[in-house]
Amino acid sequence: MRILVKNIKELVQVERNPRLRVCGKDMAHLDTIKNAYLIVENDKIAEFGEMAQLKEQTFDQEVDATDRMVFPTFCDSHTHLVYAGSREIEYIDKIRGLSYDEIAKRGGGILNSAKRVQEASEDQLFEDALRRLEQMAAYGTGAVEIKSGYGMTTEAEMKMLRVIRRLKEASPLTVKSTLLGAHGIPMEYRGRQDKFVDKVIEEMIPQAAAEGLADYIDVFCDAGFFTCEDTERMLEAGAKYGMRPKIHANEMACSGGIQVAVKYNALSCDHLEFTGDAEIECLLHSETMPTVLPGAAFFLNMQHAPVRKMMDAGLPVAMASDFNPGSSPSGNMQLIVSFACVNYRMLPEEAINATTINSGYAMGVSDRLGSIAVGKQASFFITKPIPTFEYMPYSYGENKVDVTFIDGKVV
Repeated sequence: MRILVKNIKELVQVERNPRLRVCGKDMAHLDTIKNAYLIVENDKIAEFGEMAQLKEQTFDQEVDATDRMVFPTFCDSHTHLVYAGSREIEYIDKIRGLSYDEIAKRGGGILNSAKRVQEASEDQLFEDALRRLEQMAAYGTGAVEIKSGYGMTTEAEMKMLRVIRRLKEASPLTVKSTLLGAHGIPMEYRGRQDKFVDKVIEEMIPQAAAEGLADYIDVFCDAGFFTCEDTERMLEAGAKYGMRPKIHANEMACSGGIQVAVKYNALSCDHLEFTGDAEIECLLHSETMPTVLPGAAFFLNMQHAPVRKMMDAGLPVAMASDFNPGSSPSGNMQLIVSFACVNYRMLPEEAINATTINSGYAMGVSDRLGSIAVGKQASFFITKPIPTFEYMPYSYGENKVDVTFIDGKVV
């Protein structure tokens, strides 16, 4: 199957020499081609360039993109989209002034979602999550990392991971799975959380590995959750089964989680509201991608991670949705691009790099997704008529995507 997308107003995020990530000042640079074409052969990008250079050829399908732009699909490297039910009552509690910690102590937060997941059937969790993936694709997302973490028992965590495996098989999107057994501390383990860590190590990790359910392992390493020592124990256990870490770190405080992430060669460390000079210096000498989650910071009205300081120091930055029912109930990556510009003062070029190539790196797929490059998967979206690529973050109240292609097929 050969497809020609022609008369593209502007082809965005093109790479002649593909990179795995974009760092520091380079994040402000975005290569584009105006009045462009794109050729797809089967599921791969075969060729692109200016319309004036397009040679006479035969195609199975031609798509006219006059007045419209083409972007690589977004890579959403941090989500919790397998869940049961919403938590809008807690949303009202937050408006009334209750803190995240206060809601958690009343049995809300992660514990609320865990109870619902434990009671839900695998089929219901799958059907709900598949609908969320379809909606995300309509907004331009082509790759998603999905975490467990709302199980909090071995049985429920494995149920979530099996749902994610079914999503990999059923959805055209690229899906990565992460075991987040240590997302919160069950009430019965309060005051003896080391015993719950034992449970993660002795039961959850081996069972997930035995069934081949997890690509990565994650721990919520932060104040009020799991300590650096807890985290190191679990990461070492995961490493024995080939699970590379992706860490929740420094959302609530300077927890030491960033340093642990770097020590264990984590693919990413995520949240990072509390990031100082020591953490930036540590990240500079690593392969760990700093990943910021603007949706959660917005929804919880938290301080913002020092993104400009990170980039000025030479770091790459990725951004993801953190799609979950409690602190970021949206998987709209177009909105994340807007938040990046408005709340973190990123240029549109930086925001696009953060949500495509760098977020692709943060989930281990930037070698085949995240940019328009020959040989990469033909996963891209065609916009509705828009004036410039800067319009993408500017117009935050509408869906600018007309059609999304995943592996060369319309979804």
